[in-house]
This record gives sequence, C-alpha cells and structure tokens, in this order.
Amino acid sequence: MLWRRKLLVPLAALTLVLSASAGAGAAPSPAPASASAPAASAAVDFGAPGPYATAVEVGAVTTLYYPRDIADSDRRHPVIVWGNGTFAFPVVYRDLLLHWASQGFIVAAANTPQSNLGISMRAGIDMLTRRNSDPDSIFRDHVDLEHIGASGHSQGGAAAIVVGSDPRIDTILPIQPGPLADINSVHVPALLLAGEKDSIVFPFLVKAFYNAADHIPALYGEVRGADHFTVVGDAGPFAAPTTAWFRAQLMGDQAARAQFFGPACGICTDSTTWSDVRRNGLALNIPAVSP
Repeated sequence: MLWRRKLLVPLAALTLVLSASAGAGAAPSPAPASASAPAASAAVDFGAPGPYATAVEVGAVTTLYYPRDIADSDRRHPVIVWGNGTFAFPVVYRDLLLHWASQGFIVAAANTPQSNLGISMRAGIDMLTRRNSDPDSIFRDHVDLEHIGASGHSQGGAAAIVVGSDPRIDTILPIQPGPLADINSVHVPALLLAGEKDSIVFPFLVKAFYNAADHIPALYGEVRGADHFTVVGDAGPFAAPTTAWFRAQLMGDQAARAQFFGPACGICTDSTTWSDVRRNGLALNIPAVSP
C-alpha cells in the first residue's frame, strides 16, 4: 500500500542511525531522580522524565524497556505493549519508550517491522506473564498483569487497535494508525492521536476510527504542526499526553485523568499543543475524578 511504501526509506535510514547510537543488549539509562516508587500523581509535567532509572533488554521477539531496579521494587508495574511503524524497529522510538519506563511502566516492544496482526505484541504479554512467575527472573512478582495498555505508531498504531480486542488489554493509544484495523472489536477506552501535517496517515483516517468508536469512551487528539515522523526519535509533543493517558488508565493517576475528562480537561483547553480535540458521548460522561 502507498502509506507503507512512503514509510520505508525514512524509517529505514533512521533505524540505522539510532541503532548505531543505542547499541544492543541490556543498556541502563540514567534518570534524574531516585528509583523509589512514585506517588499516584507524581508529575504535573508528564513530559518530564519520571523517577525511575531505566534499562533495555533486547530479545529475539521483544525488546523490554523497564525500571532498572525493578527486582527491588516494592510494587507491580503496569505494562504497555508497543507496535512499530512499517519497516521500523523499537530503537526508532527509543526516547518515547524509555520515557514511559522512567514513569514506572514495563514496555514490551515487538521487534517485528510488520506488526499489523499484533501477534508479536501479544507475545510480549505472554513472555512477561512467564517471567512474572519465574523465581529466577528480575520481573518475579513485579509485573502488573491486571493493567496493560497497547500503543504503536503507523502500522503499529493499527496493531494497537487489533490487539485492543484481547481481553487482557485495558486501554489503547494508537498514534497515527494505519487503516488496516477494525475498532469495532475494541471494548476498552481509546485515545487516538493524529498529526495535523501528516501526509502519510492523514488526520481524516484517524478521525474515521474515532467516529466508528461510538461503543467505547474515545478521544481524538490532533497534534498541532506534527507530521508523520514527529514521534520518531525525540517524541516531542507526544511524550506528555501519551504518558498522562497511560498513568490515568493504568495507574489511577487523578492528575493525569483530569487531562482528558471533565468539563475542564487539560487537552481541551491547550490550543498550543492541539489543533483539534474531540471526545465522544461516552468519554464526556466520565468524571474528572474517579469515584
């Protein structure tokens, strides 16, 4: 398809550049704060690095981004499964995935450059389930398998919608999702993100998913000035809202929740970041503070 062909050259080139700088295998990355467990609403600026130092583990099927000292953690950490854009690999999105890990999430990123079916994303959940029960694993009893989100970019955004039919998934956050998915099979809240200047996955394609999602709480956010590759490398304006969404949905963060729900929702009044924000009737009925 055209959107896949147009994605090949720039993402393939960027993968080579970032792979050279990132390296392979387990790679700890520092965070500016201590590795103690954060409070439920630890950060008002959700685009700022979280309190956890981070590490990377590159496997055959899945690359993990996670809090480095997870073996000593006093809590279970929610999971985000990730799907790449066409011909891309997790290293292309390294900054965003490490940012989520610094906020206390375990990110299971599928290594496949063809993620649309969501098979490798589901495999990431299966692998973390096994490691959570493995007495020799650093993840033993530290994976919150009751709180799992799905996200991805472009073809991987479509995969996040596909995986949204899995009963283990609690929310989805497709970023500029390609068209090969059926959101009617999703039964969890969705935040669908588009780029105002995206000429590969045009905003109207993302709006089509939003319009079809009248059976679930759904929000549509169009990032002002963003093209299809704004999320690649430095995630820029995508870092804060994606973090806030997952903190709200998977951690019960009330400050994050207020960014999306209630009459004074944060993204609704932020015209600097957003060129268009929409919430369907089911999302409008959700209060800013959970009962």
